[in-house]
Amino acid sequence: MNKNKINAIDLFAGCGGLSEGLRAAGFNVVAAVEADKTAAAAYRLNHKETILYEKDIRKLRTSTIESLLNNEPLHIVAGCPPCQGFSSIRKLNKKQAVRDKRNSLIGEYYRFIEKLQPLTIMLENVPGLVDYTLFKRVVTKFKKLGYFIDYKVVDVAKYGVPQRRKRLVLIGSTLGQIEVAEATNNIKTVRDAIGNMESVETTGDSLHKIYPKHSEKILNRISLIEKDGGSLRQLPQEYQLSCHKNDNVGFNDVYGRLSWDKVSSTITGGCLNPSKGRFLHPEENRCITAREAAILQSFPRGYNFPINIPKIKLALLIGNALPPRFSYIQSKNIAAHLNQFGYIS
Repeated sequence: MNKNKINAIDLFAGCGGLSEGLRAAGFNVVAAVEADKTAAAAYRLNHKETILYEKDIRKLRTSTIESLLNNEPLHIVAGCPPCQGFSSIRKLNKKQAVRDKRNSLIGEYYRFIEKLQPLTIMLENVPGLVDYTLFKRVVTKFKKLGYFIDYKVVDVAKYGVPQRRKRLVLIGSTLGQIEVAEATNNIKTVRDAIGNMESVETTGDSLHKIYPKHSEKILNRISLIEKDGGSLRQLPQEYQLSCHKNDNVGFNDVYGRLSWDKVSSTITGGCLNPSKGRFLHPEENRCITAREAAILQSFPRGYNFPINIPKIKLALLIGNALPPRFSYIQSKNIAAHLNQFGYIS
């Protein structure tokens, strides 16, 4: 362990978006936990210095993590516990949460906080969680442990991530009052992010070669969609998808193009399928590539993802990640807080 760095633990690490932001902010990510094999494989490609526990967090003892610290301070425990039952899509825009066994994983996050007692904490999640008893109960328990807590729902586009994406972020400190980092309002557009990408035909980047190949009929439909923000809805009726002709059908962004001079729509787990959202290239007659999706998520250009997996799994890896740029801003804010109390030399 590098004693010159501030120590972090990343729970529910996914492919490493949170760890990437922590690392960029100067934290030494001592250990991470991720049960999904594909996500764990991606994490290892990029965070070789971190000890990764590839197992169900419910079966991991907190003492196992504690033993890695060698009695050194644990400056932060961060994590994004899956709570899909509280997402707006899973709830179908209703108030009632969907029953999902993953909803209870926020309790595992609390278990590690209670036992490891880090100086600070950070939790990121779907905005819908904020209204539920489960979340409110955990906030109360954090406060009883002695944490000063702040949380809010924010749009990561206001923190330099080139996409619209609302997330709940909670931070806490045992040292004193702390607040969620203010928006930088440094807006990055699709053009800023991927406007200078090389051709998919000539690129040497294997990830940039990955995007769906369509039938001639679908390609013809895509070619008719207006460049730079056009929508399938603008096409004549004969080119509309039969399942989207009714006025009350949602998901109006399907087969929509991104706009060069706006932020991207939310990069979801369907980002490599234009039938799942507004994921068509602003200009070229294709879906965005896996590399473009990762960059719109604010991953560094050189971030590694496994390429020998189905596109649907690759899209989930990218779309489910916490944008590293947003993680960096929040982590830098916490590092400044720690420095204020003399915990960074």
